[in-house]
This record gives sequence, structure tokens and C-alpha cells, in this order.
Amino acid sequence: MAAALVRFVRGSLGRNFSIARSSCLLQQSRLQSSTTETKPTVRPKDAVAHNQLTAFGEYVAEMMPKYIQQVQVTCYNELEVMIHPDGVIPMLTFLRDHTNAQFRNMVDLTAVDIPSRQNRFEIVYNLLSLRYNSRIRVKTYTDELTPLDSAVPVHMVANWYEREVWDMYGVFFANHPDLRRILTDYGFEGHPFRKDFPLSGYVEVRYDDELKRVVAEPVELTQEFRKFDLNTPWEVFPAHREAKEAPPILEAGAEASEK
Repeated sequence: MAAALVRFVRGSLGRNFSIARSSCLLQQSRLQSSTTETKPTVRPKDAVAHNQLTAFGEYVAEMMPKYIQQVQVTCYNELEVMIHPDGVIPMLTFLRDHTNAQFRNMVDLTAVDIPSRQNRFEIVYNLLSLRYNSRIRVKTYTDELTPLDSAVPVHMVANWYEREVWDMYGVFFANHPDLRRILTDYGFEGHPFRKDFPLSGYVEVRYDDELKRVVAEPVELTQEFRKFDLNTPWEVFPAHREAKEAPPILEAGAEASEK
């Protein structure tokens, strides 16, 4: 009986000691983790993936030399293919149907406006291959008057994407089934994402109580809203400025009194 009591006391003391020791170690680890400086997460360089993308880009350039103008791999292991505007349909069809590509999902279609270039608009197609878990970016170029072939026959999802590019940038897509504005209102003037589009726009929209509908009117900004300076609001109004003491008028030959 006494031996059993001694074993029970020793076991309970041992468990309590192990629990206290583990809690102490946990507190120390938490303290160290809170005091250590955390470093930013940076994507590590993957030489294998970079070489694979480079080899695939060279292969695509050899297969489509008529349309591909440049192939590059960015610093984040992203493959980019620059093509001629006439090669949109052949290039997208090749990337969709080829066995080694199978880029059957168009993730996004957008544009970039660079007014300093002769062909100011850069059209970007972002494609995804679920079969090989890889992405590719196809770029082409155009200007305000030259239309591009619509990608709807290859990717049906390009329907609304091209409508958005037409609405925001004014890039016309030939053979599009329903090319009309998608984000702005009916009768909107201009294309908001162009760099030469004013920030205030051309028209403003309001509700008219007499006509019982929404009307669009030309933007009219008073001169106060167009004037920007770094003075405080109290400096703008002369009535709130403190009057400065006028300098004393000295007669000829007289000297100013020293303060």
C-alpha cells in the first residue's frame, strides 16, 4: 500500500514537472519569435523552370516564325511572346490546340496606352494551361485606327474582355459579334483609360426633377476649382490677413531711429 502511494506521488510530480517545462519552453519560443526580425517573402530563383520556359519559347518561335517578333522570360519566370497584329488568331489557335501547349483558358485580356509610341496601344492576352499548370503572356500592338482581329472565334470568353478594351481604350476589334460599350453609360464621349483623357471628363451626370430622368451635361468647373496653390485657406482671402505696419517715412537727411 505504501509503495503504491509512493509511485502515485512520484508519477504526479513527474507529470507536473514536464507540463511546467513544456509551458516554459513555449513561452521562450514565442518571445524569441516576437523579437526576431521578419524578412520579406521573395520568390526564389528557379533555374530549372527558367530553362524550361526558355526552351518552350524558342520552340514556339521556331514553329511560328511568321508572326513572332520576340520571346522573353521575365525575372519572375513568366514567358512573354510579342507577335505581329496579323498573327492574333493563328497564335492563339496554335497555343490552344498544340499538344505541348494546351493553353485553353484565357484568364484576361487588357491593354496598355503608351502615347509616345507610334502604335500607342499594347494588347495583352494572358493564357493558362491547366494540363501543364503553366501560363503565357501574348502581346501585340495597334493604334487608334487599325483594327485587330477578334479572339472570340478562339476563346469565347474574349467577348466581354474585348468590349471592355473597346470601351476604355477605343481599340476596335474586327469580326466581334457585339462590340459595344460595357462599363460606361450610353452616349458616353471618349475613352477613359487613354492617357490624354482629362481627369474631369467631358460630361457629368445628374438627375433632373423636371424631366424625371438622368441627364448628361458638359462639365463646368469654376475657376476656384482649377486654381491650386500651397497656401493655407486663410492666406487666400485678404480680409483674414494681418495688416502689416507701414514703414516710417523719412525726410531727406533724417536717419531711422534705433529700436
